[in-house]
Amino acid sequence: MNKLLLFALAGGLACSTPAAAQSKEKLDGAALAKIRDEGMNRSKVMETAFYLTDVSGPRLANSEGLKRANEWTKKQLTQYGLVNANIEAWGDFGRGWDVDKSYVAMTAPYYHSMIGFPKAWTPSTPGPLRLPVVVMKTPTTEADLDQYKGKLRGKIVVMSVPTPPKPSAEPDLKRYTDEELSKMADPTAARPASNMPDAAAMATRRAQMALRTKMSELMMSEGAAAVLSARGGIYGTFNTTNGAPYAADATPVLPEVEMAPEDQLRLIRLVEAGVPVEVELETKTRFQTQDLKGYNVVAEIPGTDRKLKSEVVMLGGHLDSWHAATGATDNAAGCAVMMEAVRILKTTGLKPRRTIRIALWGEEEQGLHGSRNYVKNHFADPATMKLLPDHEKLAAYFNLDNGGGKIRGIYAQGNEAVAPIFAEWLKPFADLGATTVTLRNTGSTDHIAFDAVGLPGFQFIQDGLDYFPTTHHTNQDTYDRLIADDLKQASVVVASFVYDAAMRDQKLPRKPLPAPAKAQ
Repeated sequence: MNKLLLFALAGGLACSTPAAAQSKEKLDGAALAKIRDEGMNRSKVMETAFYLTDVSGPRLANSEGLKRANEWTKKQLTQYGLVNANIEAWGDFGRGWDVDKSYVAMTAPYYHSMIGFPKAWTPSTPGPLRLPVVVMKTPTTEADLDQYKGKLRGKIVVMSVPTPPKPSAEPDLKRYTDEELSKMADPTAARPASNMPDAAAMATRRAQMALRTKMSELMMSEGAAAVLSARGGIYGTFNTTNGAPYAADATPVLPEVEMAPEDQLRLIRLVEAGVPVEVELETKTRFQTQDLKGYNVVAEIPGTDRKLKSEVVMLGGHLDSWHAATGATDNAAGCAVMMEAVRILKTTGLKPRRTIRIALWGEEEQGLHGSRNYVKNHFADPATMKLLPDHEKLAAYFNLDNGGGKIRGIYAQGNEAVAPIFAEWLKPFADLGATTVTLRNTGSTDHIAFDAVGLPGFQFIQDGLDYFPTTHHTNQDTYDRLIADDLKQASVVVASFVYDAAMRDQKLPRKPLPAPAKAQ
């Protein structure tokens, strides 16, 4: 156990935490031993990850792959012995979109197969294209677009690369050091500056988006055939996103392929050197407009305590992914861990006092839609803070969505009263590397939907591995990036936290209710 971490945590919180919250937690050692034995020695987490990735395929919002994953997880959770398994509609989302074919290559001055994939929600090409290219630099003003008038018809537009790849001597896989974890655990240490954009940054972003719209309109009106673009990546990796809105009434755009920057830069260098360049391209994409709703998968382990079984401990992660790979670290890993956690609890025969509910969220990548609407439908609307009856019954929500790394601790999300409780819950797992409680907030994962209405929602601290430099929203996010031992460890920690929360005499402490969002 890292004594420095625990000392910093205990010393820093003692002055500000109510005495009742500092009382020693009652932990069931025999139950935790069963959880660890099952999770470490008879794990099914990699088998689950295989079905979520290789079998289900890419799981873009409202795509066929996500529907396959929804059906499989509902069936699998039922086979584990959970009840009330359901694919629950949360509301209207928008069009589904799938890729049936994608091919791109340079055919002049010589043949070279290139790495790329269609941007989400972009249309098909009108059959195979074999056309010359024109390079377009990213405009900074609307006047910059004038130079391309009359030059785009019948051409494939190659966009400039905003961030050329730079080789690095840093290791591919990164884990937290003791020093880094110590700083996170120290409540007196300066916290990182918020990464939320200020008003000036938001204004700049809106101006850039307006300019991109003008650029798209120009390419359409000038008769360009398709677009090749690159947003980042290195060594054949490319970042991917949507190239058009998913709304049913979205404005049409050109076919667009997101590329590995090395291939994109080769095309640009050749054109700038005066060498004629030709590209062959074909994409077949398909829109789904029959069902515009979004869905979450939910299932339960019923509580056994007469007084507490109406209360709920939730755990979850988002099931949807981006489409250029199979979404292994983002976020099949988190969903596989959460499914393994409930499997462990059922297999060991433990009897939680509170009901345990797993939720696998849809449409997270487009703005936490699945979790935010679930919270709005079941607990409260953050715009008004009008509470629904179930708001009082939620004991806690635990989330996993920062890649496939093992758990090193948990973000207390500014909840000072809960931090010493979590410190006690982590003690049995110090030998597995899970030791740290930090008061820091962390954003961009589904626990934020719960925190926004004053519910105790938490995200675990995970080793970063190669998540942000390599796999996050890229064509490299595949099953092969997962490390079995890390996911086993995470499953055991999650199952234990969920069990501890389900067995406490009291629900976890809450922060004060936030003000209605529309009043802020």
